[in-house]
Amino acid sequence: MADDTTPPARRRILDAADELFYAHGINSTGVDAVIETAGVARMTFYKHFGGKQALIMAYLEGRETRWQLRLQRAIDAAGDDPRARLLAVFDALSEWARSQSRFRGCSFVNALAELAEPDHPARAVVQAYKSALRDCVLQLAQESGAPDPALLTDQLLLVYEGAISTNALGNVEDAVDKAHFTAEQLINAAVPVPR
Repeated sequence: MADDTTPPARRRILDAADELFYAHGINSTGVDAVIETAGVARMTFYKHFGGKQALIMAYLEGRETRWQLRLQRAIDAAGDDPRARLLAVFDALSEWARSQSRFRGCSFVNALAELAEPDHPARAVVQAYKSALRDCVLQLAQESGAPDPALLTDQLLLVYEGAISTNALGNVEDAVDKAHFTAEQLINAAVPVPR
């Protein structure tokens, strides 16, 4: 999905790519399917993107932007409590998982699996996203007063990534809710209670 300042044709192309790439995969979705779903002319597509690679980059960047906004809203909603702010990462994850009509896991991990060439530019976008998420969780863990914020960050990210994968596979009922509970337990065990 694009923002309100995006030209209408570009917005329709991005919305179509977002829907199709996530539902069917990047490699399985051709430019023709995106053009048809968006209801634009081929020339319009190429005017805005030049090719599929630029569309893939825009798709991933749009997903990252929307996730960062969702995450920041959840952190802000948690107020000043550092434990609640850290748990807000899982609040955002729960909200995101519920918003998906068909949950296929992490679009970034899916892209990494599909775009296997080590020099594909989308891999850098995926790595930057995952690094930014780690940096955010680490900062929140540091602010929480955890004695070993790096360890807590690693533990929480393992739970986070595992929740997404098991939820997509469907082999753990309520995986995201259970991950939220597990994260809360990890935070409670690691972060001193304010006096």
